[in-house]
Amino acid sequence: MPKNKGKGGKNRRRGKNENENEKRELVFKEDGQEYAQVTKMLGNGRLEAMCFDGIKRLCHIRGKLRKKVWINSGDIILLGLRDYQDTKADVILKYTPDEARNLKAYGELPDSTKISENTYEDEIDENITFDGC
Repeated sequence: MPKNKGKGGKNRRRGKNENENEKRELVFKEDGQEYAQVTKMLGNGRLEAMCFDGIKRLCHIRGKLRKKVWINSGDIILLGLRDYQDTKADVILKYTPDEARNLKAYGELPDSTKISENTYEDEIDENITFDGC
């Protein structure tokens, strides 16, 4: 029988989300960075995002965020711009909905930004009818 040379199995990799509810300091953009909103997930660690400077960019999710931080369409992210390619960028950070609201309140994001939060409790439709039951 083969010996287990790794550090554990599937369950060990699953249970590594200790810092989920931990408050972190709000990170503002610096030179060579830009805020963006995800428009489309492309797969293979890439996505399409509309930057708040008006340019649509193809973005690559960096290795530290891949498989650890799940990014969906509508999320607010921080991009590192490339000096040599203006249409491509790298995802540095994903903001939580609370952090995105704080950025909007500080005037970092435009007022027209729609911050999507996946809470469906408000939209319960009690008048659902099924055919043929």
